[in-house]
Amino acid sequence: MSVVFNEQTKLLATALNTAATSCFTVGIATPVAGYVYNVSNLQMTLSAWTLVLGVAGWLSAAIILHLLARRTLRGLVS
Repeated sequence: MSVVFNEQTKLLATALNTAATSCFTVGIATPVAGYVYNVSNLQMTLSAWTLVLGVAGWLSAAIILHLLARRTLRGLVS
């Protein structure tokens, strides 16, 4: 039974970490790249403070999800 439980726990941790990576990509990497390269005149339509607050929010979400994934792995049965 512990083998199945361990695999399910690892699967959950992987899903949480993948969600964290997605938060980073969608909420941080994409907007920053769009702002730096001025895609669709983004620098004129999006203030720097809005970008910073958005990045901070998405970064917080990514960190929390990653830490939850790490915490989930503590439940592995040896």
